[in-house]
Amino acid sequence: MQEKEHILDLLKEVKEYFKKEEIVKLKELSDQTLHSASVNQDKISIALAVMVYSLGKILERTNYREYPSWNQFIRNFIRNIDLAREMLERNNEKMFEKHINAIELLIDKLTGNLKNHIRDVFEKAKINKASRIYEHGISMEKTARLLGISIFDLADYAGKTGIPDIDLNKTLPVEKRIKYAMEIFA
Repeated sequence: MQEKEHILDLLKEVKEYFKKEEIVKLKELSDQTLHSASVNQDKISIALAVMVYSLGKILERTNYREYPSWNQFIRNFIRNIDLAREMLERNNEKMFEKHINAIELLIDKLTGNLKNHIRDVFEKAKINKASRIYEHGISMEKTARLLGISIFDLADYAGKTGIPDIDLNKTLPVEKRIKYAMEIFA
């Protein structure tokens, strides 16, 4: 597992921002985690990025709090975050992953429309984050596989966002490239 300390800090911040309902901070954490996940192509980091982004989107919709299973979902979410951190601190990666994966499984315990709404948020978050990983230069096929989504869904979303229109042949001017090279080897 990559960057244990980073993930421990991330989980601490997620819990803090979630309790305070700091939606923008959650989305920023998701973006930071996604960048790391793009570099390492680590499924747990990707799952964390999706989870954190989803939580931000869920908190944006205050009507969810009216559903009877909402409070239980929140308690179980926080409990799994705490257990995941504890397992990672003990270097028990298997149990850490179990508790991270259990967060998405909490959706199955929800009732009625809340279950469908939150499942939809998580699915859309996977596609959104997949497009960001694809934007980092990872192939569409590999990105779709990492996130467990279809290539069609990723291609459809990426086509709507303009990601394929990025000019990958554009380079820095020669002067800037030389300056960067000099800084690296200095």
